[in-house]
Order: sequence, then C-alpha cells, then structure tokens
Amino acid sequence: MAPLLAGCKEPTAVAAPATAEPEVGTITVRPQARAIVRELPGRISPTRVADVRARVSGIVVERLFQQGTEVKAGDPLYRIDPKPFEVELQASQASLDKANAALDLAQAHARRIATLTSQRAAPEAENEKAIGAQRQAEAEVATRKADLARARLNLDYATIRAPISGVVGAALVSEGALVVQNETTSLATIQQLDPIYADFTQSVSEMNKLRRAFDSGDLDRIQPDAAKVRLVLDDGKVYPVAGKLLFSEAKVDAHTGQVTLRGQFANPHRELLPGMYVRVLIEQGIDTDSIAVPQQAIQRDAGGGSEVFVVKDDGRIAAQPVRTGAVQDGLWLISDGLKDGDRVVVDGFQKFVPGDKVKAKSWVDADAGAGTPSAAKSAQAAR
Repeated sequence: MAPLLAGCKEPTAVAAPATAEPEVGTITVRPQARAIVRELPGRISPTRVADVRARVSGIVVERLFQQGTEVKAGDPLYRIDPKPFEVELQASQASLDKANAALDLAQAHARRIATLTSQRAAPEAENEKAIGAQRQAEAEVATRKADLARARLNLDYATIRAPISGVVGAALVSEGALVVQNETTSLATIQQLDPIYADFTQSVSEMNKLRRAFDSGDLDRIQPDAAKVRLVLDDGKVYPVAGKLLFSEAKVDAHTGQVTLRGQFANPHRELLPGMYVRVLIEQGIDTDSIAVPQQAIQRDAGGGSEVFVVKDDGRIAAQPVRTGAVQDGLWLISDGLKDGDRVVVDGFQKFVPGDKVKAKSWVDADAGAGTPSAAKSAQAAR
C-alpha cells in the first residue's frame, strides 16, 4: 500500500482570479445657497368671526338666509316682528309734533314779552320767564327728536343683519322664537374664510438657535417681503397658494415653551376650513454655503452617530462622521464633516467595507444603469 500511496500526487492549486472593483453610486457635494425651511404643526383659523345677536327683543318671524352660504356685510339674516317698533315710532313722531307746537307757542310769547319789555310795558322778570320757557320748549323738542331717532333705530334693528362678510353657519333659532336684546346666546355665526389664517407654533429654543445663527453670520435673513409660507395638508398635498408671515407672538406659552406664529393665505375655493390640521413650511433664513446629501447616504455607526462613506483620492472607501441638521426636500443638511468636492457614497453599500477600493460612478448614471422608472422617464424626456 505504501508504494501505491507514494505514487499519488497532490492536486496543484489554481490561482483565484482577481476580483473587479465594485461600482458604487456617488455624488460630489457642492456648497450652495439654500433656504432653511422649518416644518411646523399648525391649525387653520378664520380671519374674522362674528356672532349674530339680537339688538332688540321680540319674536322672530322670518329667517332670511341659507345655512352654510356666503353672506355680505349688511345682508338681512332674521326679521323680528316689527309692529311694536312701528307703533313706538309713531308715538315718538306724535310727541315730537307736540313739542314743536309748544316751541312755536313759547317763541311767539317770548317775542311779545320782549317787545313789551323794550317799551317798558312789561317788567324784566316777565321777559326772563318767557326766555326760560322758550329754552325749555327747545330742549323738549331735542328730547323728542332723540326719542324718534331711537325708535327708528329699534325698527331698523328689528331686521338683524350680517356684521361681516363670510360664510354663515347653522341657524340657532327658528321662526317663533323669542330673542332678548343683548342676550349672550348667538343666533348664528359668520366666519370670514378668504383670506384665512394658519396658526402654528415653534419652540423658543429653536427660535433662539436661529437668532444666534443670524448673529454669527451662519445664516442670512430673508427679507420680510420675500419670505414664503406654504401649507402641507393632512393628505400630504402641498397647498398651491403661498402665504405670508404676519407676526410672531411676543410671549412664550408657559406650559409648552412654544411661540405662536401666524400666516395668511388666500382661500378662494374654500379648501381650507377652520380647525383643519396642517403642517406649515416656513422659510426662516438662507444658508449661503449649505451642503446637503440624499437621506440614504446617512448611515449609523456603532455608537449611534451619523456617518457617510466617502471615496478618497486613491479610490478607497473611508467612513466620515458628520453632524446632520434638518431634512429638507428629501436631503439631509450637513452642518459639519463634509467639504466641497467630497465624493459621498449613495448607492452600493452592500458591495464594500471601509478600506476597500471601489469604482466611483455618478449616482445619476448608476440610477439610469439600474433602469429605474424615474431614470427612464428622464431619459424619455431628454429625447
């Protein structure tokens, strides 16, 4: 057996073929001016709200509006039984006529006494009494005129009108109901919905951080007339009309540490309704040398920190710790860790480990090579 075993030869080892450098998709970061946009929670509120109330007491005899429709300021909404006010107006007119008659008599008597006094045919005391009686008659006329004006006003108030223009809500009383002057219960509510407000909040710590960035020069301020505020609706749709920032409240909520801000938006089609939850996109500054990378480029290291993989000049992969800011338009804003010209890996992470040599390819080209629908559409559009 030994000779036979001695005659066997070991198989010769075959050299493994050299593996090709894996291709990875990369982007070359370039600083550029970018508006810093904050996404904040908010709710829609009407520009103006008016509760419709009765200014005189009486029985409602007619409702003159359709619920949920547009009304203009001054449009009649309810009619209170006008007959008591018409009678009051007639009585006030009669009282004024009586006062005018008394005034005519007092004026004639005063003229006669004045003539007699000038001729020394009547004492001065009689003249003074006549002048006093005339002035009392004039005051009585003024009082009756005021009563007449009040009666006319009450008759006008018997028709309850819209105090503002807007959308009137549900009718809270019906015909036959007794309404009382200056009662706290409203008859209806009108809300002005065009334009409309979006009230949103921002933490005071974030506002202070933003203020420090302005003071240090890291961010440039946006001119008030150039600042844009946009809305994202609850279904993710961006409201097509940009709004304007009206104010930032000068106090902090003691319970939440939030500051309230308000934007105004045109609402011609009544898409925005009071109480709706929205997300507000507000431009609060401009970073003149901002660096941003796609979200998938950010990885997590063993300690939970953020890092990216960069391709060095020798073609090898290195892990680079970074400090991230906010996510904006699908991009992570990088506040520290990257510089102009760095090649950051965006695709192909499973093909390498740090230290491997790779073949860097533009991420757009790599996406097109993969035949994604978006790339195909872009290529078709280019053709």
